[in-house]
Amino acid sequence: MKMKRADGERYSRVKNLVMQQNLHTICTSGNCPNIGECWNHGTATFMILGNICTRRCKFCSVPTGRPLPVDLFEPDRLARSIHTMGVRHCVITSVDRDDLEDLGAGLWTAAIRRVKEVNPGTTMEVLIPDFQGRMELVKLILVEKPEVVSHNLETVERLSRQIRSKARYHISLEVLRYIARYGATAKSGIMLGLGETEEEVLQTMDDLLAAGVKVMTIGQYLQPTLQHMPVYAYIAPEQFEKYHRIGLEKGFKVVESSPLVRSSYHAEKHIL
Repeated sequence: MKMKRADGERYSRVKNLVMQQNLHTICTSGNCPNIGECWNHGTATFMILGNICTRRCKFCSVPTGRPLPVDLFEPDRLARSIHTMGVRHCVITSVDRDDLEDLGAGLWTAAIRRVKEVNPGTTMEVLIPDFQGRMELVKLILVEKPEVVSHNLETVERLSRQIRSKARYHISLEVLRYIARYGATAKSGIMLGLGETEEEVLQTMDDLLAAGVKVMTIGQYLQPTLQHMPVYAYIAPEQFEKYHRIGLEKGFKVVESSPLVRSSYHAEKHIL
C-alpha cells in the first residue's frame, strides 16, 4: 500500500491554518494515511476538547493523560477556520473527557452551534464518544441537528474489551440505536487485522443494521507505535471488496471498505 506524499499548496494552507488557530485534527493526532488527499481537497477532521484523551485504547495514537482545562474559545476558532477553508462539509470529533462532569457534551454543543452560525451552508458529521452510555448527553448533540452522527465500534465484540479502554460493545450499539431512533443518519466503523474472523465481521454488520446504522466504514488497522496492539493480519483488498458487496446486500446505504479507509474518509458522500 502506497500513499502520495502529503504536500501541495492547499495542504500547506490547511496545515498552516490549523497551527495558527491552535486547533487539533485527528488527521495528525491519529496518523491518518489519507491526510495528503483530504487536506489537498480542503477538508480535515477537527478534534475538539484538546489533544489529550482520558482513555488508553490499544489501537489509538492520540496522547493519553490528564487533559488541560476546556478551552471555551475553541468553538469560535473552529467555526471561523472552517469558514476560511470554505468547505461544504466538515467533520468534527473529540477525545474522551471522562474527567468532566458532562463528559464534554457542553463544549460539543457549543461547537456545533457556532459552526452552524458562522457556516450556514456547511453540512456536518460529528464523530462522538460513547458518553459512558448517558443518553441525555447524546441527546444534547442530536438536538443541534448535525446531518450525520457517527460512533465507531472499532472492532468485533470478542476483541472489544481487549483493545478499547472503558468502552463496551453493547453500550456503543445502544448509543447508535439511540441516534438512529432520534432520526439522524447513524454511522459506524471497524478496523480489520486485529484477529477477527469473517463470521465475526458479518455478525458485526448485522448488529449495526439492527441498531439502525445506515453507513459503515471498514479499514485496515495499522500499528501506530511498538507500544500499541500489533497487527494480527493484513487483509487482502479482495476481502475488503467482498465486505463492501455483502454490506450493501445486507442493507447498508453506504459501505466504504478498503485498506486505507478511515471513519471520515469521503465523509461528504455519507449524507443520506
